[in-house]
Amino acid sequence: MDVQLEKVYVAVGSDLQDGYGTLEWALRKWDSNSISIVIIHATNSISKDFVYTPFGKLPASSVSDEKLGVLRKYEEEKMSKLLSKYTSFCGKVKAEVLKIEKYDEPIHKVMTDLISEVHITKLVMGMTFLKSSSGRSKSAISGSFYVHRNKPEFCELFVVCGGKLVFLREENDEGLMEDDQGTMVARTRGKASFRGWFGKMFAESPTSHHTHSSSTSSTIVDSPNSLDQWENYADEIENYFQQLLSLNLDEQDCEEENNPKGQEMPGNSDSDLSGAEKLGALKIKLEEAHEMIQLKRKEAKDHVERYGKAEWAISLCTNRAEELEVHVNEEISKRIDITKELDASKEQLYEVSGDVEESKSRLRSLLEIQAELSKKLQLSSLSKSRVEAQLENAAIARAEMVREIEELRRQRDVLQRRIEFCREKEAIGSASRLSELICSYREYTPEVIKSATDDFSERLRMKTGGDWTNVYKGRINHATVAIKMVNSANGLSQEAFQDQVKILSRIRHPHIIAVIGFCSELRCMVFEYMHNGSLRDMLLSSHRNSRSRNRALQWHDRVRVAAEVCSALAFLHLGKPRPNFHGNLNASNIFLDRNMVAKIHGLRLIPSHDEQDMRSDVQAFGLLVMQLLTGRNWSGLVEKAMAMDRGALVQVLDEMAGEWPLDLAEELAGIAMRCMSIDMDLRMGAISGELNELRKKADDIVAQTGRKVGSDGGAHMEDTDIVVPCVFICPIFQEVMKNPHVAADGFSYELEAIEEWLGTGHDTSPMTNLRLRHKQLTPNHTLRSLIQDWLNKRSTSPS
Repeated sequence: MDVQLEKVYVAVGSDLQDGYGTLEWALRKWDSNSISIVIIHATNSISKDFVYTPFGKLPASSVSDEKLGVLRKYEEEKMSKLLSKYTSFCGKVKAEVLKIEKYDEPIHKVMTDLISEVHITKLVMGMTFLKSSSGRSKSAISGSFYVHRNKPEFCELFVVCGGKLVFLREENDEGLMEDDQGTMVARTRGKASFRGWFGKMFAESPTSHHTHSSSTSSTIVDSPNSLDQWENYADEIENYFQQLLSLNLDEQDCEEENNPKGQEMPGNSDSDLSGAEKLGALKIKLEEAHEMIQLKRKEAKDHVERYGKAEWAISLCTNRAEELEVHVNEEISKRIDITKELDASKEQLYEVSGDVEESKSRLRSLLEIQAELSKKLQLSSLSKSRVEAQLENAAIARAEMVREIEELRRQRDVLQRRIEFCREKEAIGSASRLSELICSYREYTPEVIKSATDDFSERLRMKTGGDWTNVYKGRINHATVAIKMVNSANGLSQEAFQDQVKILSRIRHPHIIAVIGFCSELRCMVFEYMHNGSLRDMLLSSHRNSRSRNRALQWHDRVRVAAEVCSALAFLHLGKPRPNFHGNLNASNIFLDRNMVAKIHGLRLIPSHDEQDMRSDVQAFGLLVMQLLTGRNWSGLVEKAMAMDRGALVQVLDEMAGEWPLDLAEELAGIAMRCMSIDMDLRMGAISGELNELRKKADDIVAQTGRKVGSDGGAHMEDTDIVVPCVFICPIFQEVMKNPHVAADGFSYELEAIEEWLGTGHDTSPMTNLRLRHKQLTPNHTLRSLIQDWLNKRSTSPS
């Protein structure tokens, strides 16, 4: 059931912005869901006698019927656009338009009659609504007071000026207009009635006059004939004055506050005037009427000027009509040309029709050719059926071949497992032999050393420089060892060499490279071989190519390496009877064995005489931890490293190590900062305890989210349970190979990985560390086919 909405009438003028302000005030005043808006707008009607133009009100006889229609259409379109904007401004509130036409009657009287006819209970009236009818603010103010005084009691009037409500109040025959703060906006004088003034004057008794009035004037005023004569004059003057007021309502001045004539108007001091003074006041009023007549004559003169302007506008319109007539003639000539072109087009159409007939004959020929092609297509279909039968037989044969391939793969896997078993058995045997060598420290003869190094072959030489002239890779008792020759130029005597060998042979620690033996004649020492090279090479190689990320030292391995190196230093610093210090700790003197276990080397083994010696080892260890964290060499940059806070250090963590746990990285950075600090007195034993706790945290994190390696010779892919055969994985990148190639050592590598290995100066095998006979690479098509089949099978299998 529809709810009856209360109608709020809003009177707006032609000023769009002021109209918007009046509508906005009305929408804020009442709830939009309970009202509907009726927009009242006054239009200028084009009557038989007068017409409204931009030059003013002109006689209708001065405008032709055609131009009168144009003016009417122009006014209607202009008014329609304005009212459409007002309606759209109301938004979701229901809005309708009420048009009122203005003739010769003032707009404020029209509004008073409209309130009674339509029974308007709520009326919001904008000041420009009354101003637009006359173009003057004075008439709008006077009109507002007129509507305020003469509206019915049931109508509630709201006057809005500039989007704000103003209040109308009458006091002592004056109209006051105030805003919501009580400030006066405008004021207009009240007009006293001549008839009321005379009636009041003659209704008073003679005793009410002042005693100083002359007896002559009293006799004139009090006589009955004089009274009738004044009554007749008052009627005539009243009628004439009211007529002038109705015609000149726009000329009222609402801002004259101290007009002497207004102050002398009778009404407030009638009782104080004598008959002669009243006659003088009447003469003043007559003079005012005379002045008003002169004003009307001036307005008539202005209307004559407007009429002249209208005639000028009509002449302009006449000129425009002549121009349009010229354009019409031009259009007629163009139409004749178009007719000629149309005739030419018809002729072309006849020619096209002939071409169409010719095309039809060609089409019939094409249809005959199509029939022949259909016959050939049938023959091709028969041939296709025979070929499909052959393909089906080929598919059956292929399925048989696939089964044979699967059997071959099964046999290959069995052989592969046997090979892996043999490799593990060989590795265990090598480790046991190396353990025997380490435990059985001995002196070797020159013949054994030369045999192990193939008489110091260049292909087995690994390093040159430092305190050792050459470092060779060799094999003693089927175990790989590193043989280092003493540099004779350093002036080391035979006795000093023997003493150093004895000291090194006594040091046994899991994270210090052990001495297996020595040779006095050749002045060389035999150490256990570290298969994965130095820590420096491991850290730098991961930054040479983005693909080396998989073989880079991961963050949890770096924590473990730091703990292992710290335990070795703590072992040296706690030596008895006197502590020893390394003196040259850096990433180049830390090596990684087959199982990535860190062991330190390059011991100077100088007995410590004061705390400063061991503090240098502690500071060097702090720089090493910084290098493990960031992948950068911080040697000589102690002050720069100390200037960094933990937060800044976390921002430069080595990306090749994987995603560091931030809390663990901050703890490790804190240990490094404390080690590099000169003011702190730290012991490697205490630091080793902290690192062991940190290592346990890292192991727990890896146990939850780390990568697992299967014991059956395959690697488990991350986030899946799929086991990848180890023969499919590149030994360098540790990823499934896409383009496997066989090197001279007999192992298959990813092409990019082995090319990078050989391009960086390596001439040994990444798997056996033996010198390669050549650097030629052969594509392994069989392995590549097997990897591709495995990948296709895994992609098509249900997840």
